[in-house]
Amino acid sequence: MRTKPSSSPNFKTLADGLTRDLSVVTSKVEGFFAAAERGGVYAVAQCARTVSESGCADCLAVAYANVNGCPPDSDGRAYDAGCFMRYSSADFFGKYQTVDLEALLASLGGSSSKGAIIGGVAGGVGGLLLLALVLFLWRRKHRKLNPDRRGNILGATELRGPMNFRYKDLKSATKNFSDETKLGEGGFGDVYKGVLKNGNVVAVKKLAIAQASRAKADFQSEVRLISNVHHRNLVRLLGCSSRGADLLLVYEYMANSSLDKFLFGERRGRLSWKQRFDVIVGTARGLAYLHQEFHVCVIHRDIKSSNILLDDDFQPKIADFGLARLLPGDQSHLSTKFAGTLGYTAPEYALHGQLSEKVDTYGYGVVLLEIISGRKANDTKLEPETQYLLEWAWKLYENGELMGLLDETLEHDEYNPDEVKRVIEIALLCTQSLVAARPTMSEVVMMLLTRVGPVVQPTRPTFIDAANRVRGDTSTSTGSSSASNATISITQFSAR
Repeated sequence: MRTKPSSSPNFKTLADGLTRDLSVVTSKVEGFFAAAERGGVYAVAQCARTVSESGCADCLAVAYANVNGCPPDSDGRAYDAGCFMRYSSADFFGKYQTVDLEALLASLGGSSSKGAIIGGVAGGVGGLLLLALVLFLWRRKHRKLNPDRRGNILGATELRGPMNFRYKDLKSATKNFSDETKLGEGGFGDVYKGVLKNGNVVAVKKLAIAQASRAKADFQSEVRLISNVHHRNLVRLLGCSSRGADLLLVYEYMANSSLDKFLFGERRGRLSWKQRFDVIVGTARGLAYLHQEFHVCVIHRDIKSSNILLDDDFQPKIADFGLARLLPGDQSHLSTKFAGTLGYTAPEYALHGQLSEKVDTYGYGVVLLEIISGRKANDTKLEPETQYLLEWAWKLYENGELMGLLDETLEHDEYNPDEVKRVIEIALLCTQSLVAARPTMSEVVMMLLTRVGPVVQPTRPTFIDAANRVRGDTSTSTGSSSASNATISITQFSAR
């Protein structure tokens, strides 16, 4: 992340020393999380709960080497599936418990010496390079033994970027886009299951924005951008095809379909609390990557449970990211001034068109409430005078009855009530009316993995009812409340 240089002449030295020390001690701290401040520099380091102590140390050694080139910029981050490191000139972790860094270093026998650190980094990098070499040799040998396995679309896409499919092949693969092969319908278009000639199964999205001349002109360049997004919690775009007015996108196929089917569809009640929590964390990681780790900030604009797909292991993958970039500035798939779904869309975007990555944070917060409750964001079967799940959750929060939100299909012995309450509070923090009060998605990941709930007390969210009236807290990023009596030309409808 690039930011303006810090005005402190010693900032680079302090940032380097603090992140270096954190890379040493964090693997020794329970929970693999450490936050500290030194001379006006704030930094955190964290590893995923699933890694070993040595794996944590190796990952953070590499993270330190990567973040080391960021100063004198006032904010730097290194983020990976296994660990995370960040420093800043601003206090961004006041809500988290700090560690006595000097005492920890002393207990490790002065491990902060430069020589020891260099050796640790070299060892960590060397170990990773050795592992990469072994994997490379194994894969090359495996490819020779199984030459046909790489002769497929997945292999071609990994090596050459987005593949251009022939329209007639996709037409044949989907049985002429028949209802028999239709997987679902969405704002951007219908999705079909396709079986290619080589036997690979794909998902083909037939875009419903082909009539827009700008979308047609930008199609190839935008597809090239989206296909370069690689993360385990994002659906992989394999390629595209265009013929006449038809624009087609080809994605990897997710056998378990979308999250909404397991929350309030035909598969309701099949997800355990552990599986739901994994979906919560994985979705946050995918959004954090789109917002802060990809070389371009990609704002999804339509985060909802039907846009979160599940793989064979029920790990989440965000779908349709980047598609809003194809929309002309004055159009969207809802024929309104914004691209999104009412009930999931942040009020500042729906009312004023103010777009930032915090719009996705808001939608994510609503999805969290759906995952916990097993109810739709706009469930009309809630208590009287409550039109939205968020409004119901807020009432339960005000009354100290948060566990009343929990899906009744969950077994009592499979969840920790304190963890459930903490996740609900994080969801309410994500849906704050004040944009600045919402956490970034990387901060959400940290809150989830460190099992620490927000200390900041959420305030009453903004509710937009079916009559298009704004109720509740209507403050936006500018703090304005002038929209308290506003009306908006957005049609209420159910999410698919």
